[in-house]
Amino acid sequence: MFKRSNKLLIELPKPKQPDPNAAAAVQELLGGRFGEMSTLNNYMYQSFNFRNKKKFKPFYDLVASVTAEEMGHVELVSTTINLMLTGTTFNGNPNVAPMQEAKDLRNTYHFIGTAQTSIPGDSMGNSWRGDYVFNSGNLILDLLHNFFLECGARTHKMRVYEMTTNEVAREMIGYLLVRGGVHVLAYAKALKIATGVDMTKLIPIPNLDNSAFETARKFEEQGVHRKLYTFSQTDYKDVSKIWKGKDPRSGDQLEVVVGTPQGGPVPNLEEIPEEFAPGISEEDFMEIARRLQQSAGI
Repeated sequence: MFKRSNKLLIELPKPKQPDPNAAAAVQELLGGRFGEMSTLNNYMYQSFNFRNKKKFKPFYDLVASVTAEEMGHVELVSTTINLMLTGTTFNGNPNVAPMQEAKDLRNTYHFIGTAQTSIPGDSMGNSWRGDYVFNSGNLILDLLHNFFLECGARTHKMRVYEMTTNEVAREMIGYLLVRGGVHVLAYAKALKIATGVDMTKLIPIPNLDNSAFETARKFEEQGVHRKLYTFSQTDYKDVSKIWKGKDPRSGDQLEVVVGTPQGGPVPNLEEIPEEFAPGISEEDFMEIARRLQQSAGI
């Protein structure tokens, strides 16, 4: 069961100008094969279907806690796309074609289908697919797949980072490069405990060093690279039997944090009249407010 908090994992900056074509590229980090929807659903179904949870509790706690974080990653990437699309078109008479610029952009579905917000799909507009989920039922095989999945996701983030200088995209990617590195290391540690094999010797595939990425360096200076969150005040604490020791790159002591990151505010998306979104006039709003007051007995 998930408990939702009305905050993002980090505070995102408001971009100085819209960047719809870069938003189309960022879609890969959301709904691509190695996107956040894939990491979320891989770990979520593995946690739902995990056998012998009591006997292998530290491994279950790892997959379950990372599942909750991935839910936040999906929200973070979606919000980034929304902010990058904001301001692309203008409010005006429908006959002057206020969304005329959209027809020449990379992903016209952002404007036709979702009123300038994210889609559950990749950078080419293809919908995310359920067969991206790998859940073999074999613990070691699933952990090995998760290690591979995180390495693939990191590769795509680095490439998209190099495709855009948009400030909100780079802030988000910098944070997820650090958090993805945590997950790579966590699954490597789990595999070493389960098999005795040191998976970190396979790294770089790619290198986990974030020093080349300006926005990632900031988060590492804050110690984000050494923390694994339980996303629960009471459960999943046995992840500490896996996430322990020192970070192999920085030498910093690894830490299990009970609960969630401090987080940041969820941006308020303003209305877009040319998209008929949300489609509520001032008069409609006043009537809705009256009904709410009446329902509350005010």
